[in-house]
Amino acid sequence: MAPRTEEELQAYGVMDSAMVDALARYPVRDPQPSDPYYGDESHAMFREHRATTLREKHHLRYIPGPIPDQVGEEDRTIPVRDGAQIPVRIYRPVEQPADGGSPLVVMYHEGGWSMGDLTDEETNCRLFSRDLGAVCVNVGYRLAPEYPFPTWIDDSWDALKWAAENAPSLGADPTRGFLVGGGSAGGNIAAVLAHIARDEKLSPPLTGQYLCVPVVMCLKPPALISPAYRAEYLSHPDVTTATDPVLKIRCGADFAAHMHGSLRASWADPRFVPFLYGALEDGHRGLPPAYFQVCGLDPLRDEGLIYERVLREEAGVRTRLDLYKGFGHYFWTNYPLLDRSREFVEDTVKGVKWLLEQKL
Repeated sequence: MAPRTEEELQAYGVMDSAMVDALARYPVRDPQPSDPYYGDESHAMFREHRATTLREKHHLRYIPGPIPDQVGEEDRTIPVRDGAQIPVRIYRPVEQPADGGSPLVVMYHEGGWSMGDLTDEETNCRLFSRDLGAVCVNVGYRLAPEYPFPTWIDDSWDALKWAAENAPSLGADPTRGFLVGGGSAGGNIAAVLAHIARDEKLSPPLTGQYLCVPVVMCLKPPALISPAYRAEYLSHPDVTTATDPVLKIRCGADFAAHMHGSLRASWADPRFVPFLYGALEDGHRGLPPAYFQVCGLDPLRDEGLIYERVLREEAGVRTRLDLYKGFGHYFWTNYPLLDRSREFVEDTVKGVKWLLEQKL
């Protein structure tokens, strides 16, 4: 497949009329005087405001809340390498799959490695358990700036190993499928863990990775991207003015300040920038199949599109891609009433089902 042309890529970023209408009718609100954190400019305020605005829309989600007659949920804490405990939530189908055991799916939430919680992936986990018969482990890794890099990836890897080691007691059979997944920062974590699991020979091995609007190059400046891919790297805000209503990154310097300040991460470390694994000895070869969801208005769009093509064409990894032209980063949670939002969630289940059908 030839690289996408500039015209194709720019067309993906033309806002859909439904998105235009949603912005006018349901704008993502700023803090109001009634909010207890109003007037606070700390990171804790931004974290709480994000959680509050999403919580205000939970009743509109595809599955608004627990479905105990179909999916059981259990909260636990698990140990990680520094002696701390992190939360996980385990989802199990009430009725066991008719064709045998439950696959195992481990999910990581979004939030720029510094926000978010277990509620961000609970809809997916409930769907995967109800519709696909999976046992899901929803991981609450520790967040920056309180816990800077590499804490979140260490926590996430420790949780993945814990899930693998405890699969039988969780009621899962990884031979039926063993997936890692997440969105945005969680998609970044999933992509990194796919490489670590390969290199560390995780047993049982992963059989798939779900990469939803993933952060793959971490908005590296275009000048630092290989010329082989630079012509396709147009969604970077230093190349094309960002119009995404959710991921409001004005320029690469904004992200660099977040990376160096709150995250204390580096563009030189593949545990933060999974695209960099391609330059190491094993590259991206030997990774499990990958399912991508990418949004046309998203500043991260071309990171996902380039990575999907690299996995498929250069590393021989089986991939599936759904592209949402004219829609923005996490539009389906911020604008849940859109028809396209419902389609996105249904596509997620279909894509993860496809992953479970693949064999390494």
